[in-house]
Amino acid sequence: MGRSLTSPGRLFVIATPIGNLEDLTFRAKRVLGEVDALACEDTRHTRILLDRYEIPRPKLLFSCQEHNEDRAAQRILGLLESGQNVGLCSNAGYPGISDPGYLVISRAALSGFAIEVVPGASAVPMALLSSGLPASSFTFKGFPPRKPGRRRAFLEAERDLPHTLVLYESPNRLSALLQAALEVLGNRQAAVCIELTKMFENVQRGSLSALAREFEDVKVKGEVAVVIAGNNPKFISED
Repeated sequence: MGRSLTSPGRLFVIATPIGNLEDLTFRAKRVLGEVDALACEDTRHTRILLDRYEIPRPKLLFSCQEHNEDRAAQRILGLLESGQNVGLCSNAGYPGISDPGYLVISRAALSGFAIEVVPGASAVPMALLSSGLPASSFTFKGFPPRKPGRRRAFLEAERDLPHTLVLYESPNRLSALLQAALEVLGNRQAAVCIELTKMFENVQRGSLSALAREFEDVKVKGEVAVVIAGNNPKFISED
């Protein structure tokens, strides 16, 4: 049986800027300065954010990343058990959304600890709204598989769905993704969003065929999100 939600130990899931440090919220700034311990994807990255806003570093600052999340989760549960408040953040955006953190959050929830999400920037809604495609119903699927066959099967599962599709992708695989999406989904309207909120933010909109041509021989740098229209004739192009 899980613990009572009245436990003094509370887990704060803190969204951090995805590029522009000015996107840190007042609430996140306050919470970062008040928690007893802070688990973060990269302590060096988080120190930059704390120093930028002159936020006092917590007594405990330690990493929670893909390779040590199981051990970090055990440590965090122990801190919560002892009544300490723990912050959890990734390098950018929300922990647990295509970033480490899900294991910590799920175990804290199963153990009955209170979880408080401190909202902030996220590339998913930013890319969706920047695309100009329908935002009332969408599916976010994280990163597609790297191997061509698995990537194609991944896209085929989305082919008949009416929802707008939002993906993250490595800049090195962007061209391959656009070409595969064109072949599997047809020539739908789409958008490629690069370096959102950063100095060189770039959003390119158009048909999948046009975008595939545009990025075929381009060396892309930075974070990439791809938005593709759902299965709706209104968003199928003929070019």
